[in-house]
Amino acid sequence: MQKIELLAPAGNMEKLITAIHFGADAVYLAGKRYGLRAYADNFGEEQIAQAVEYAHARNVKVYVTLNIFAKNADFTDLGDYLRVLEKAGADAVLVSDLGVLGYVRSLSSLPVHISTQANTTNKYAVRMWKTLGADRVVLSRETSLSDISEITRFCPDVEIEAFVHGAMCISYSGRCLMSNYLAHRDANRGECVQACRWQWSVREVSRSDEMPVEEDERGTYIFNSKDMNMLAYLPAVLDAGVTSLKVEGRMKSAFYVATVVSAYRRALNAIRHGVFTDELAAELTAELNKASHREYTTGFYFDEEQTRQYYPSGKATEEYKFIAVVKRVNANGTVTVEQRNKFAVGDTLETLSAGADTNKTFTVSACTDEHGEHVDVCNRVKQTVTINCPYNLQTGDILRRYEGDKRE
Repeated sequence: MQKIELLAPAGNMEKLITAIHFGADAVYLAGKRYGLRAYADNFGEEQIAQAVEYAHARNVKVYVTLNIFAKNADFTDLGDYLRVLEKAGADAVLVSDLGVLGYVRSLSSLPVHISTQANTTNKYAVRMWKTLGADRVVLSRETSLSDISEITRFCPDVEIEAFVHGAMCISYSGRCLMSNYLAHRDANRGECVQACRWQWSVREVSRSDEMPVEEDERGTYIFNSKDMNMLAYLPAVLDAGVTSLKVEGRMKSAFYVATVVSAYRRALNAIRHGVFTDELAAELTAELNKASHREYTTGFYFDEEQTRQYYPSGKATEEYKFIAVVKRVNANGTVTVEQRNKFAVGDTLETLSAGADTNKTFTVSACTDEHGEHVDVCNRVKQTVTINCPYNLQTGDILRRYEGDKRE
């Protein structure tokens, strides 16, 4: 099997470190401008350099998004920004705008990846992007697996990246106008308010009665997409010629990044070693359920019709709570952790580890603070405490707690 890239979101430095710890081969991030996640923490210019240095020291690539639909004023500082990215050592930039592509190619030697926002769904478009100087194309989520196979055969000299996990959008490749119309926040400039997740009732203008789309008295969620999950079908995705598997989620938590990247890393390792089974796929899907998610779908990958809308609610399910991140592994059967949510002595926690001791539970029986004082309840944000742990964990591993089926 050729080297397949697992590409993870990095909304800030913590998420970047988390993604790398749990097995990402590359991360994508945005600066303070030009990206489509304006409300993520994102990275300042010095932070981009620090992120690239950290990633490259661990043989991980960093791609920076320039995928807004640009206006004239956006080009004023773009040249300076490209020089910042070159100096930092970024491995590629993602663009969706034809003008930005031309501008980058005229001023910079940075490799260019065509963003999914460019709506690339056919082999002739992929070939044209290559002719114009692109090194990789991120296909539209609306592209079927059979079309991907045809594209990779037709364009064997172009790297093909495809989303395999995460949130989907009501609009074609995310080109949504609802947020702009209803809240004056432009989705195509990175400011989406996610109006599709709201409760709606719909009536065709010439009818006096509402269309039969309401599920109950709360309204309907016909605009609210399910989440994509292709883990069980990764062998088929790889057979189609995809070389970079992309996880959506720069606005998601570090816990989400850890959970999803860990599951897909384990799946890819199993495929590489010829031990990927239906049983393992089911086990890893159960693992994915522990992160915040909506009901899953395979999106548009397969030709058969299926329901891609999630009707019960606009909110996601969260079964597990992110409790702490391991900061130090001690020699006496304890770990020093940084608290993220309240926990107490007597709680049962579960490990999420990049090593062998993952998905194991234990009961907290002892807890001391940084002064060695006994603590019964840890309820201060990012409080550093030392607790018992019978497993062989690593710095950067995560502890979580089962909460039941809750809505965020």
